[in-house]
Parts: sequence; C-alpha cells; structure tokens
Amino acid sequence: MVQKSKSSEPEPKLVEIPHSVAVRQLADLLQVSAVDIIKQLMRNGIFANINQVIDYETAAAVAANLGYEAHPESRTARAGESKRYQPQEDEASGLKLRPPVVTIMGHVNHGKTRLLDAIRQTNVMDTEAGGITQHIGAYQVEVNGQKITFLDTPGHEAFTAMRARGAQVTDITILVVAADDGVMPQTLEAIDHARAAGVPIVVAINKIDKPEANIETVKQQLADAGLVIEEWGGDVVSVPISAKENKGITELLDNLLVVAEMEELKADPSRPAVGVVIEAEMDKSRGPMATVLIQSGTLKVGDTVVVGSTWGRIRAMFNDVGKRVRKAEPSMPVAILGLDSLPQVGDTLNAVPGEHQARALIQKHQQERPPKAVSLDNLFDQISAGQVKELNVILKADVQGSIEPIRSSLERLATDKVQVRIIHSSSGNITESDVMLAIASKGLIIGFGTDIEAGARRLADVEGVDIRSYDVIYNLVDDVEKALKGMLEPTYVDVVEGRAEVKAVFPSGKKLKVAGVSVIEGKANRGASVRVRRGEQVVVESAVASLRRFKDDVKEVASGYECGVGLKDFEDFEIGDILEFFRKERSS
Repeated sequence: MVQKSKSSEPEPKLVEIPHSVAVRQLADLLQVSAVDIIKQLMRNGIFANINQVIDYETAAAVAANLGYEAHPESRTARAGESKRYQPQEDEASGLKLRPPVVTIMGHVNHGKTRLLDAIRQTNVMDTEAGGITQHIGAYQVEVNGQKITFLDTPGHEAFTAMRARGAQVTDITILVVAADDGVMPQTLEAIDHARAAGVPIVVAINKIDKPEANIETVKQQLADAGLVIEEWGGDVVSVPISAKENKGITELLDNLLVVAEMEELKADPSRPAVGVVIEAEMDKSRGPMATVLIQSGTLKVGDTVVVGSTWGRIRAMFNDVGKRVRKAEPSMPVAILGLDSLPQVGDTLNAVPGEHQARALIQKHQQERPPKAVSLDNLFDQISAGQVKELNVILKADVQGSIEPIRSSLERLATDKVQVRIIHSSSGNITESDVMLAIASKGLIIGFGTDIEAGARRLADVEGVDIRSYDVIYNLVDDVEKALKGMLEPTYVDVVEGRAEVKAVFPSGKKLKVAGVSVIEGKANRGASVRVRRGEQVVVESAVASLRRFKDDVKEVASGYECGVGLKDFEDFEIGDILEFFRKERSS
C-alpha cells in the first residue's frame, strides 16, 4: 500500500478575517456563496442571516471547514490598496508626520455641509482676512496643537471624480448618517466608494438632538452594511454628534487624530513639492488660478512647477482664509498664481529646477498613454499580460431581489488568475456616479433590466467605460465567463459622426420626401447609418439614401452647413427631428 506523502495534501489557503464580519463579507473573502457560509454555521448550531455579524473565532472555524487558514486582519489590510501619495525611498530620512486629509460623505440632507460649517466656525486656524476672497475648496483646522485638512467637497461624486483622474488625496472619510433617518441608498453608495478607495471610515451619527433619533438602530444598519463599530466588537469609530447644536464636534475631531496616528501619515517637507489640483478656475484679473493640496515637499513662492500639461512660476500663494503665504508644507491647501494655462482637477503638481526641466517633463507626460480601460472584450488579453488580477464590477439591477443571485453567480467565476469583485451594487438606472466609480476603479458596469441615463452614456463613451446591459441572467454570466476565458465574440459599438436638425420637409419625385437639415454637430456622411430621434424616442434606424447640397450629390456635409437628406425606406420626417449619423465599430 502506497502512503500519501505530505506534499500531496493540498495546503490550506491563507485568508485575513476582521475581528467581526458579516456573513456576506465572509462569503466574499472565502469566494463562496453566502448560502455555503450559512450551511456551515447551521452545522455548528448557529442560525444566521446574510447580513448578520459573527465574531472572528466563529468565522475562522467556518474558514477552516472550507479549506482556509484564517488570520486576524492587519491594519494595513483594512486600509486596502491605497493610491495615496507614497513616499519614495530617497525620502525615508526626512519623513515627518503630516496632518490627515479628510473628506465628508453621506446621504443627501444628512448634514454634511452643516458639519463642515460647524467645524469651520469653531476651529479655523486663522480668521484674518486676506487679499483674496475666492473659496479654495479646502481648509485646515487646529485641534490640541495638531492640524487637520478638510476637503470642502461634500459628497462621493467629488471624492470619486478625483480618483477617476488618478489622484487620491483623502486619508480618512467621515461618513455622516442622520440618527433620525438611518442608512439610506446614498449612504451605502458612499460606503462602497470609500471602500473602493481603501481609506478608513469614521462614522458621525448626526442629528442626535432630534426627538426621533435612534442611535442603536443606525448602528445595527451600519453593521448590516458591513461597518461594525468598535462598541460592537468591530474596528470602525463612530461618534454621536449634532452639527446644528455643535455637540460632539470636539470628540469627532479627537477621534480623527487617533485614526490618523494609527495610519502613520508621513511626508518629507525638505524635498521639492509634489501636490494635486483640487480646484481650478480662470480669474478675470489674475489669470489661471489653481487650488493645490501639497502631498510632499514644500512649495515656495518663486518655484517653477509642472502641473499636468501646463507649467509656470509661482507668483503668489494664498491659504484657505485668503492670506498670502510664502510656503506650503505637506497636507496644506493653497491657491496658486503663475501658471501658463488652466490645469485640470486631479493633475499632479511637481516642482522642478527650471523651465528646461519643466518642458521636458510636460513632453514626457504627453507621451505616456493612460492604461486601456477594462472591458469584457479586452479582459482576457489584459489578464494574460498580467495587467488585471481583479475584475471590478459595478452591478445595477431593476429590483433589489435580482442583485444577490447575479452577485453570487459572478463571484463563482473567479479563477486563479483573476478575482471577480462586485465593488458596488444597487437597484435603479445606471448613473454618472456609477460611471465615475468605474473610471476610478478601472472597472466595468453591468446592468440587468435597467436603463442607462443619458449623461452616464455620454460620460462612458468619452472615458471608454464598458457598460453591458442584459435581461437574462444566464446571458450575463455566460458573457463574463467567456470573457475570462478569452472566448467572447467581439462586440460592436455605435460611433456617432454627426447630428443634424430637420428644418423643412420637401417632396422628391412623385411619392418620396427628403429632409432639409442643418448639420449641428460633426458631419453628415453619405455612407453612414442614421437614427431619427424625435424627443427622447428613436423613430427609426435607417441608412442614407441620398445626400445633396443644392443640386449636387455630395459625400459629406460639415457642421454649420445645410443639406438635403433622403433615407432608405423612411420619409415620415417632422420639423425638429434630430438625425444622428453613426457607424458600427468593433469594440477594442
């Protein structure tokens, strides 16, 4: 009888598990369905639902039964894969603690702006009026001699817009939840955005002054959403506050400093400055003005800087209360003057020795192409090249009940080369916010039985975000599985070449009619397909049968000119119709 060698026994897979974890989260970590977790718990005499929170010991036992070796989750793992500025090796000797940068997120009307106002009114470092009155989008407060920087852009849209441009400046997120309203859809969305960014979350339970406030209910709802507060054995800090009555603000700020201390946020103030543009505007009298958050080094008046595709010499700098300053250290926001042209939000600022180095750096930036967006069509190629190890999916469905079966089906498709990660899921139409999250996370959007809002479609087209819509779950799962294996058939997308508005309808021959149109965008092309839009409705899809300018047949007509258009098998034009000229192109 041949004995099995120890080496032939499969080694347990390692997994890090938090001190407390929801059943659904544990299923995600172990890459199994939530039903499998619930079955394991039932075998141990524990009856739990999908949102119930279990402790580390129970979760570790379940993991062991499923072939995993569990370890407590480390602090660095909890922080996630941060895209924040990371100090370089040559900075190590000069590293010093820097103030944390904080963003406030949460559901509409839960008090984000009022909280910012309360913090600002009582803790602003310098109230002296300065030579500039513009709001600069960020400010610093001082607590017990320590500074905290707040980005004055409440809402996850602004937060994610920064990440979509490749810049992550936030160190800590405050999640505001109203005690009288509880966890709402935008709260869940904000949680997903913060998690995708990999930043610690501090919960501010606001409006505790209201008679109908119920703090314990909010804590339970947070736990159901996977945020387990410290009192319940988790690692998420929560502070009850009333921004209206200025209660709990000091405690909230103290807790932010504790979280920042755990994060060990450091930068080298002695090196040339590196920062990120958080606002930019054209001042009528001063020219291009940008608000920059310094991430490392010290920016000084007179420095030559490269900001994205522009450059300049710093003529003046102003702090958050409009006072002129000579220098800005790490985590300090300043408005700067002296750039050659207006930069974009999210552009990186680099201080350089002089004009020659500035022009060389701009040329280098222009030559560097951003990585190709992930789509189902190019997924297998990117997996094979080692460029993608995780497929991030934003899942939108017609109803909440459709989400869980789709989620579990997709997550089962994970392979040893790539994980399938649902970073946000909810019911409703696909919105611009969903597209922004896809851009920031280099993910794709899958819709099931739901529509795509017009703004989301335009943004996705511009940014190259792949949106897939399905009505049958089998087709959805089958397409993703084929993409992972490199077997998906190529898809084709509509590339709009031009739009024209119908100004008049003319007879052509005995029975035919043609449209007299004005080309309002792009060009009208004789070889194009045409979509006739009447308001929000598409009346017909056809092709150009004739294209004339005066009496001449032409191949194309540019924007700003008028022409006559005849379509194949369609002549029921109405004044005001929009003709959309497009061609089919294979998706890359």
